[in-house]
Amino acid sequence: MPFAQLVIGPPGAGKSTYCDGMHQFLTAIDRKCAVVNLDPANDKTSYPCALDIRDLVSLEEVMEQEELGPNGGVMYALEELQENFDWLQEGLKELNDSYILFDCPGQVELFTHHNTMPKLFHRLEKIGYRLIVVHLLDSLTLSRPTLYVSSLLLCLRSMLHLPFPLVNVLTKIDNLAKNSEPLPFNLDYYTEVQDLDYLLPHLEAEQNNTSSKFTALNEALIQLIGDFGLVAFETLAVEDKVSMTNLLHAIDRASGYVFGTDKGTNDSVWQVAMQEGWGGKIDVRDVQERWIDRRDEFDEMERQQIEDQKAEEARQAGQPEVRRVPAQEPSSGQDTQVSGDDLDDDEDLEAMQAAFLNKQSTGNDNGIRIIRKN
Repeated sequence: MPFAQLVIGPPGAGKSTYCDGMHQFLTAIDRKCAVVNLDPANDKTSYPCALDIRDLVSLEEVMEQEELGPNGGVMYALEELQENFDWLQEGLKELNDSYILFDCPGQVELFTHHNTMPKLFHRLEKIGYRLIVVHLLDSLTLSRPTLYVSSLLLCLRSMLHLPFPLVNVLTKIDNLAKNSEPLPFNLDYYTEVQDLDYLLPHLEAEQNNTSSKFTALNEALIQLIGDFGLVAFETLAVEDKVSMTNLLHAIDRASGYVFGTDKGTNDSVWQVAMQEGWGGKIDVRDVQERWIDRRDEFDEMERQQIEDQKAEEARQAGQPEVRRVPAQEPSSGQDTQVSGDDLDDDEDLEAMQAAFLNKQSTGNDNGIRIIRKN
């Protein structure tokens, strides 16, 4: 039974970037995968596209012929795909049992109210795919209480409208500390959707709610989300290997991939390792420390580790060790201009280096003989 991810989310959530990064990651761990573009408005894919809906129907032609806007054109194109599902089915057959990433459109109404995408997903399920929905949201929504509550409602509606396993993901978590003010609560408060009553004062402050006219509405929305108790989030920094590994473990657990495929006996070591979930689950407090509280320190540690690794590889290869010299700012009392004496010293040093190299090349009195084979 082949497995597939249905990657959804509003515009700007990073769906195409995620598909590109996940495709590279799955390839690196020896999991055969392919990406299928179901977004007719996505004309510049950064990933290798195995199937593209634009080969079946052109959004520009639909908008021109049917006199539709962008959103109406996307819906029309997806209805066209549903009517020509055989085209998609035949293309998927050529991919055999590859792990499929479906890059879906960004119109949220397709996954909250419209029935075209759920019907399309059901037909994929009928031809044998084990599906899981990966719902991406930009982590910047955490910076404002109103955006966060709106995102919770969007996730809840999508989970109720799509009858498949669903994993909500906060993307671009590595940029959260740079692009927003400090959060009033720790990251786990938002990812685990803890007691939202504590968010009410911050909602009123953002809305300038001096008359309390929105208090009843805010309390009702928070009560609604809490009563369902369905929404929770994973986090993702798409360029970080540890973050990607942790998210893939969560997706594999939710989809059942951890139990293997029909051909599990032929899986490679890396595939078995991912199925078993080696490495454990990363605590959200570690994510906060890495990307929010101490990002600069960890970035410097990673740069140092990379330099140490390169230095070790150079040493084993017999090459001279080269390290990055950190830039130093001149002190306030220090003259940054180069004097004439400094220039003379540089010229003397260059002359000494030239003489040394000349002596090495002639082999005079250096105790080393160079033998060249003709």
